Amino acid sequence: MNSPKAQGTALVTGASSGIGAIYAERLAARGFDLLLVARDQERLDAAATRLRTEHGIQVEVLKADLTRKDDVLKLEQRLRSDSSISLLLNNAGVAADGLLANSDMDQLERLIQLNITAVTRLASAAAASFSKAGRGTIINIASVVALFPERFNATYSASKAYVLSLTQSLNAELDGTGVKVQAVLPGVTRTEIWERSGIDATQIPADMVMEAGEMVDAALSGLDQGELITIPSLPDAGDWEAFVAARHVMAPNLSKSKAATRYK
Repeated sequence: MNSPKAQGTALVTGASSGIGAIYAERLAARGFDLLLVARDQERLDAAATRLRTEHGIQVEVLKADLTRKDDVLKLEQRLRSDSSISLLLNNAGVAADGLLANSDMDQLERLIQLNITAVTRLASAAAASFSKAGRGTIINIASVVALFPERFNATYSASKAYVLSLTQSLNAELDGTGVKVQAVLPGVTRTEIWERSGIDATQIPADMVMEAGEMVDAALSGLDQGELITIPSLPDAGDWEAFVAARHVMAPNLSKSKAATRYK
């Protein structure tokens, strides 16, 4: 195992529970120091104490609400200025339930701020810092609803499609810089996100719900294998490769000087 000093510091958002908390545990075991970011100070402190004791690493906690621009800007500045940070896990996010036509738009605006704006600002800061250093890893947590938007809330699905697209574009921009980029597309994962968004997860068939630890371990295995896109429950990677290939088949015809004959 590499020493924490060799690995650098992993900045984990949404680190106090669920997927973020498990990532923090797994990254600590891999030898990363940690900067844990979330809104719940008590949980952050408890996690930090345990991780320091169990793994002998340095753990800093930062209470922040990433739906607030001031808090995002502080974290963004930290990413730009702290050369010890070598991994960004953009995990903080929130789900939503119900029809767009009946939604609380203030709630959806907070979702967009957290799932899209904060993710973008932090990814930008990490890309600038990491590419300058010639190393680093950016992991963005998206969702399989990015591929099946009809199956879930419109705004949440769209926010995760944005994260997928952002990751793919960012990976192309960072080609040759030494920076690794990954989007993780979990299916339904057993975390607190469901009850927070008013969704009864007990109504979801059990064979569709993955434990968070299983999901994170698969995602990290995908990272180790050099995957740009990791879908933890997808049995055959060839299915994703075929999806990407179909997109590339369309590519030459997506922008032409003339409309297709079928429209004339």
